[in-house]
Amino acid sequence: MKELHATPETVFWGYLDADTPAVLEVESGETVKIHTLPACFAEDVPPDGSLVTTDHRIAMAALTPGGSDGKYTAGPVGPHMITGPVWVNGAMPGDVLQVDILAAEPRQDWGFCAILPLLGTLPEEFTDYERIHLKVDREAGTGILPWGTAIPLDPFFGILAVAPPKEWGRVGSPEPRAFGGNMDNKDLRPGTTLYLPVFNEGALFSAGDGHGVQGHGEVCITALETALNGTFRLTVRKDMSITQPFAETPTALMSMGFNTDLDEAARQAVREMIRLICERSKLTRNQAYMLCSLAADLHVTQLVDISKGIHAILEKRFL
Repeated sequence: MKELHATPETVFWGYLDADTPAVLEVESGETVKIHTLPACFAEDVPPDGSLVTTDHRIAMAALTPGGSDGKYTAGPVGPHMITGPVWVNGAMPGDVLQVDILAAEPRQDWGFCAILPLLGTLPEEFTDYERIHLKVDREAGTGILPWGTAIPLDPFFGILAVAPPKEWGRVGSPEPRAFGGNMDNKDLRPGTTLYLPVFNEGALFSAGDGHGVQGHGEVCITALETALNGTFRLTVRKDMSITQPFAETPTALMSMGFNTDLDEAARQAVREMIRLICERSKLTRNQAYMLCSLAADLHVTQLVDISKGIHAILEKRFL
């Protein structure tokens, strides 16, 4: 297994760009462990600076949100420190990158949650900035709120992505798109396999935005923002063709929809689930649509990343 540490040479801040050079090369089917840093700015770190990992301090001092080269970024620059990209040998545009999520492990003892003015689900009601820091008890597997409540950790990566199409240029990290990115999908936890369409040679896979725990919706705009180590098996699939991400577990299929209109995101997720059902069964499209109504569960993935998210889950036993 190869390992990719978080350094100023392997981390980029707040964007995704096909021109970001690969920092690690792996063979199709190889496993890589990726160290990531929390999605935050300097003001988000805890008052006790000793809690901040050395690699995080170095990255904050060395890197510039949006990149130091002054290249235009389409969309807002995000707070996300993203590790990568990883070049997967054999991946070509039109292929699919299969990402088996094997582990997501907290790597620091703190995290934070914040309200940002005029953002989130209730922007007109919460216009003041407030941030809380949580203790991440890695041994107990809990995040402890300042008022004492302990929430069980359920870690996952908010950002899993291949590089966007080269003609898109540099795009801000907050918005999920066809290449994946800031999907903030709590069901993309270890044991899940994610499929991403490939737009560039080598696929250029990256990960970041570690979440210790998050509710469906991520309503105030942040989850328990923290740092994770992730282990992924990256496999090139030339026998598949997709235009947007989907995922599966050993027992369920998961389709996804992203749109500024939540209704349209739901339509996209249902349409994609119908496609998956028809590909994996002998059902007609009409029958698949009815099966979705009977057995598929639609979840609000997140409401706060410009393009909102809906993901649908259907147990495979119903196929």
